[in-house]
Amino acid sequence: MKNANIILNHPLTQKLYKKLDKLEDKRIYCIHDLSHSLDVARICYILNLENNLNIDKDIIYSTAILHDLGRVYEYENIKDHHIASVDIARKILESTDFKQDDKEKIIDAIKNHRNKNQDDLFNQIFYKADKLSRDCFNCRSQNSCRWSREKMNLKLVY
Repeated sequence: MKNANIILNHPLTQKLYKKLDKLEDKRIYCIHDLSHSLDVARICYILNLENNLNIDKDIIYSTAILHDLGRVYEYENIKDHHIASVDIARKILESTDFKQDDKEKIIDAIKNHRNKNQDDLFNQIFYKADKLSRDCFNCRSQNSCRWSREKMNLKLVY
């Protein structure tokens, strides 16, 4: 996972995760820290294996590490996080040796990680992994959460 580690250790990635930690320090709902991103990556990789999709692990982990970094700009009312995350990812991906089509695959998954209905299989499992990463069954703020009971993860899946 050469590229995922390059992305993880990139100065902009580190800066934004630290800023995000501060911005979400008092947040009572789901947070978007590195732990969340790695949960998404691991679940997505499991879904990849279960469905025999043969998506490279480096692509999955890289996408997960990058997908919520734009939340910093959403908190600052600059732009929606999935759009900001695409802009950030484009900059950080320049430091990797991913082929251009792999970079575009990562960008597309980040751009669409909030859209349930998608044709691309990677985007589908990435969306699903992002949602399944939430431990609603163990959340103290469950009763005031804006997620409907139907959307909540009320049982362990992964």
